[in-house]
Amino acid sequence: MDSKVHYRLWLAGKEQDGNADLIPIEDPATGSIFAQCHAASAEDVETAISAANTAYKSGVWSRASRHHRADVLDKCAVHLAEALPQFIATESRQTGRVIREMNAQIPSLTRWFKYYAALLRIEERSVLPTMGKLHNFVDRVPLGVVVQITPFNHPLLIAVKKLAPALAAGNSVIIKPSELTPLTTLMLGDILRRAGIPDGVLSVLPGYGAITGKALVEHPLVRKVDVTGGTEAGRAIGKIVGGNLAKYTAELGGKAPLIVFEKVNIDMAVNGIVFGSFIASGQTCVASTRIIVQNSIKDELLPKLQAKIESITRRIGAPSNPESTMGPLISEKQLQNVERLVNSAIEGGNAVALVGAKRMSYQSPLDGFNLGGGYFYEPTLLVSPDKESNSIVKTSIWREEAFGPVIVVAGFDTEEEAIALANDTEFGLGAGVWTLDLPQAFRVCERIEAGITWVNTHHRNDPSSPWGGAKSASGVGSENGIEAYHAYTTSKSTIINFATPDESLAADDWFGDGSGNVRYG
Repeated sequence: MDSKVHYRLWLAGKEQDGNADLIPIEDPATGSIFAQCHAASAEDVETAISAANTAYKSGVWSRASRHHRADVLDKCAVHLAEALPQFIATESRQTGRVIREMNAQIPSLTRWFKYYAALLRIEERSVLPTMGKLHNFVDRVPLGVVVQITPFNHPLLIAVKKLAPALAAGNSVIIKPSELTPLTTLMLGDILRRAGIPDGVLSVLPGYGAITGKALVEHPLVRKVDVTGGTEAGRAIGKIVGGNLAKYTAELGGKAPLIVFEKVNIDMAVNGIVFGSFIASGQTCVASTRIIVQNSIKDELLPKLQAKIESITRRIGAPSNPESTMGPLISEKQLQNVERLVNSAIEGGNAVALVGAKRMSYQSPLDGFNLGGGYFYEPTLLVSPDKESNSIVKTSIWREEAFGPVIVVAGFDTEEEAIALANDTEFGLGAGVWTLDLPQAFRVCERIEAGITWVNTHHRNDPSSPWGGAKSASGVGSENGIEAYHAYTTSKSTIINFATPDESLAADDWFGDGSGNVRYG
């Protein structure tokens, strides 16, 4: 008898079997299959979109009062908070993320539901200064059926970031989580139903991109697609969405620079580097993978950074261990990609490893956990072989998104050099600046080509703060804040003539006798 847990689709408000093959869900810390998940077929996609469109047209959610929608979103936050232990454990198991990360991240997600509930209650309707005796007010109305595609690295966080504004606006939503990590998003379906999201308004359809994803994004009833993923996939999806003249938001790749100037607390900067680089095993779009250090402090910073990274390596163990510092990569494929980029840089003679640069295939010194059974890779620090050169910037890993626990360090002398190195990339999602010189921080931030720039911190993410890229390889549009809410709506302008009948008859009779003045506009 199969002892694995089976997860079904969340289709139009209830659990249902899918019409495609089951998806095996792997624990990346052990390499073992611990669950199976129903995959959605093209037929399932059609069922979900039909139900979503019917629910939208019925007005049960799309025309519900904004105060009712706000109340439901607040209840979503309450129900999620009550189920935190189950969500934390499942998210850690399917992603391999250590439990200490999940204990910090998952409870924070209630803020998104609360933020958009509050936004609904305080948003004001604009009244425009039109000419004449006209009253012109503008409403934000929902788009209709929208599709969201989420990645493996932050399954629940990114799902909630997208769902909260879309539901607040009154849309019907179909979300496709990554086939690698679909479980917590499926669990969210029942949470939201119990909070009051009507049947048909939300469906969760796990599946593969070539089948489920394709059927979703090319459907003519879909009025918006919101995707987080790789740049290549984002461009391919964008072509399909553009053909349907639907709205599109895409948060794609990143190769974030982190500049450390000489006027800095070095210990603080080292802590910031390792957090920005190795949280989620480096599998984040804003991971600080290119560390750009002023040459005057590089000899002092590198030994401290090396020691900090070595301390992380010694404390890697079972993800369920609260003392473990970092988990595995998501899959064998991802591990091989990291190995390819690191080995290419070293073998090409443009980089040497001060720390790491190999797969972990031994028992953990922390707790004896067999690291070789999963996809663990040592946190890695690469530098140029000759400290007087910057040959590291000639490597593929300087330019390509490794999506793993690997950082490269380059040096600079002047502020201009630092900015040039930071902007030496096709990506423009996140960036970090470390300096205690406030005027310098402002100057550099203004010239960094990134949608998000942190100063003396990293990875800060608040529901109110826009999150999106500044270059095409990092996507279009942004998440969070009122911008995300507006992106899930369209403006509806209503113009009312309040002139008296006599005034209207005198000024608005376009085809009356005579040649008197009539209004235009």
